[in-house]
Amino acid sequence: MQKSAAHTFHIPVMGLGFTIDTPVKVGPFGISSVVSIVDDHLVEEMREAYSKEHNLHFAPIAKTEADFRAKRITAYLNLLLTLVQDKTTTIRNQAFEPASDIARYFELLPDHAPQKAEYLDMLATEDVCQKFIKQGNLRKYVVAGSIDVNIMSKVNKINYDKKGNALEKEFADALAALRGYAQSDLSSSIILSAGYNPMLYGYIETFPDFFPDTAGKLKKKIILKVSDYRSAVTQGKILAKKGIWVSEFRIESGLNCGGHAFATDGLLIGPILEEFKTNRQALMSELFEMCQKNLAEKGQNVFLQYPDMRVTVQGGIGTHAEDELLQEHYQTQGTGWGSPFLLVPEATQVDPATRKALAEAEESDYYMSHASPLGVPFNNFRKSSSEKQRLERIEKGRPGSPCTLEYLATNTEFTEKPICTASRKYQHAKLKQLAEQDLAENEYQKAYAEITEKVCLCTGLGTSALQNFDIKPAHHQHAVAICPGPNLAYFSGTFSLKEMVDHIYGRANILNTQQRPNLFVKELGLYVDYLKKEVEKSVESMTTKQERYLKTFRDNLLSGVAYYQNLNLPTLQDMKDELALWEAKIQSLPIPQVSIS
Repeated sequence: MQKSAAHTFHIPVMGLGFTIDTPVKVGPFGISSVVSIVDDHLVEEMREAYSKEHNLHFAPIAKTEADFRAKRITAYLNLLLTLVQDKTTTIRNQAFEPASDIARYFELLPDHAPQKAEYLDMLATEDVCQKFIKQGNLRKYVVAGSIDVNIMSKVNKINYDKKGNALEKEFADALAALRGYAQSDLSSSIILSAGYNPMLYGYIETFPDFFPDTAGKLKKKIILKVSDYRSAVTQGKILAKKGIWVSEFRIESGLNCGGHAFATDGLLIGPILEEFKTNRQALMSELFEMCQKNLAEKGQNVFLQYPDMRVTVQGGIGTHAEDELLQEHYQTQGTGWGSPFLLVPEATQVDPATRKALAEAEESDYYMSHASPLGVPFNNFRKSSSEKQRLERIEKGRPGSPCTLEYLATNTEFTEKPICTASRKYQHAKLKQLAEQDLAENEYQKAYAEITEKVCLCTGLGTSALQNFDIKPAHHQHAVAICPGPNLAYFSGTFSLKEMVDHIYGRANILNTQQRPNLFVKELGLYVDYLKKEVEKSVESMTTKQERYLKTFRDNLLSGVAYYQNLNLPTLQDMKDELALWEAKIQSLPIPQVSIS
């Protein structure tokens, strides 16, 4: 499928199920989106549901089949491709009537798009023959958005056969998911997130679609989701040495985002984007030279010219002015709008009860938690049914969740085979161990809360999609976990796709009345709060390494504030006073020193 340049934004992956079929919903209108392929069980259930809905033959892929995980992913992605292509073709062939989808396709486009100008010119044309000719020319612009997929690189659990023997590394979760994508018919991108996994990165080069063809084109592309420039350079070079080109660096705010939050060492999004802007051409040249050299040594086709290397940004964007600033001042090639689309039924799979709770939520309902079994800060929602279920289980004296999917089973503290820290089995063992430590009551309660805060994400982040299709979960767990970013606090209600797209492009304003800080200021505040908590955690057991880390973090924040204060951009003048307040807070935050005996 040709990647569309119709829109300047994309819809990032959200949870396991919230964007599981978003390509079918928005792809035919030229909007690119990202599907999670972590949960092959959910993928298989969605393939069955869509096959039935469209009267297509469905042959189940059982868990007893060899390489079932990769096969399920391949089959689902091929189905998505078929559905999106069919719907796009239907739109392309429609008559240009006011309520038609082809009219809607062009009306959704940004006002500065050449296709939009041609569409408006066609509408203004009175001559019937000329109008017909112009309509024919417009049809060639009706191209679907890209069906991209996401893999969290380090979610790569080793799997076992029925006898309990570990399978070969190729059948680990992330590698099998990559294989499922690589063997699909898609021509799109795979987003690798959550850091570097040498096993996964090495596996990429076994699939020909990631190398240029005889025309120097890539059928499947690599997008690296990164939170700073250094990480981009390091990972880009690792892949270039394998002859693998990074087609896009997708920069995400470390804290002002949804889902898992991978904090930088106090590096803020503005300075990070400035570094990309300054060094992008040099980085492209260096990686291109390395990539070409290694392609030639491998006997692979080389690129005939510089391939695209896009830089995009996502996390906390909430207004057209912010979107425009990121693309014009920092010269990015696109933006990601995630959490606000959770309020758009035409775009995402959120069950009605959860969507209603999001639509009516207050700012305090969104918070950074330690609920993830990965041990990474996780953006959480207080009114989710998953959080309610977690508290009820604690109240009943049975904390923890049944662990059926085991995607996040990584702990071997009590078992030889890894288990999940959100599981009932782990929490029971850990709480028993805690009870034997004879701690003071306040210390015991603190440790108890830390243990029981972990929640099952494998099932909770996919349940909404199943509920919307009236599918009874095989795991019999119905609670919904959801992970919106803090930016969603400034949107209330539910919206049509048109309303949300119009907001992004500045044709409407759907923000609520809550006072919303600029995205740079919001991220800065999140980082100051994060630093404060890190300092509090380190007070009693400060080491030289921790002291150095905290000072570097603080210095980076102050450097970021100075950068913003020196930006001479009219759209940012209003945040100068806020920056001064945050600067004072950072300077007044004491970093404990390691005592020297």
